Amino acid sequence: MKWLATVLGVLLTAVMVASAFFEFQPHAPWLLPRFSGAAFLSQLPRQWPWLLGFSLLSLAVLPLRALQWQSALRRQVPFAERYHVVAMGAFVHNAVPGKLGDLFRALLMSRRHGMPFAEVLGSVVVCKLLELAALLGLVALSFAGPFRRSLVAFEGGARWALALCVGGLGVAWLLAVRAEPVAGWLESRGRAPRLRTLLRQVGAGFSAARSPRTLGRALGLSVGPVLAAALAYGVGLEGLGVPGGVAAGAVVLGAIALGQATPGMPVGLGLYYLVTSWAARALGAAPEDAALFAVLTHSATVLTQVAAGAVSLRVRRFRWAELRRELGEVAGQGTEAPWAPNEKARQ
Repeated sequence: MKWLATVLGVLLTAVMVASAFFEFQPHAPWLLPRFSGAAFLSQLPRQWPWLLGFSLLSLAVLPLRALQWQSALRRQVPFAERYHVVAMGAFVHNAVPGKLGDLFRALLMSRRHGMPFAEVLGSVVVCKLLELAALLGLVALSFAGPFRRSLVAFEGGARWALALCVGGLGVAWLLAVRAEPVAGWLESRGRAPRLRTLLRQVGAGFSAARSPRTLGRALGLSVGPVLAAALAYGVGLEGLGVPGGVAAGAVVLGAIALGQATPGMPVGLGLYYLVTSWAARALGAAPEDAALFAVLTHSATVLTQVAAGAVSLRVRRFRWAELRRELGEVAGQGTEAPWAPNEKARQ
């Protein structure tokens, strides 16, 4: 059954990647090229100025995300350590199938600093929810800009994302406030020792959502990585000749984020090409420019974040065998329960 899912994933990915280059029809000829290959190739040499800006902004997301993470962690962790863990997570996210980068960085932080995995994972979830909230704020500003009419196609997705964000933050607040009392109630009756330990760790992981002041500070720090990524896509649109494209970068980023929101999906690459090229065309880019936008932004993101992660793996002397072992546990192949005391913390 696993091989069937893999084959279907490969086929779907191929179809979605092809959508950037071809139009599909329900009758022969089944595929119509959106543009000529010569038009596509002739544009490549002109893209390096905006591609350089995109790459630098893509790299800037990593330290800004490391800065944001401390606001959701209960324990103080040096910035350098947070940065390297985030960069190694970016390496896994972009170089290893499955989009498991966030799970990997939670496990790595847990192991290196002796913190419960459930607690660290909760802090990562809070950060992702706050990044979504910050992104929606930028998208709202984009709707008030020069692309108001073009952005009508994105309204449904934006409303769905808003509902997801509000619901997610509500659940985070509930866990932060009620997990510890429920664990105490179970303890007073001598019930479910593992469950109450897990509840305490989850409550600690979501503790940033407990206080409006703490949550507001974390939200402020979440603007940095989102703004850098949105500017990167906006610079790309502007570089491709979309007037005022910088203002629409957040919308493209939001479409990508929603398209790739589910970890472990085998069609992440295809979704990226489908969503990014469609968004660029909807904002006024020519078909060949939209395809270039998808190809070059994907390549630059992967190369820059894999390179940064590889440097961090080298600096922290993280061996390949160790990386494979950690990835096996992220994928659920390990035997240690997430609520178990961490006895393997690295010094």
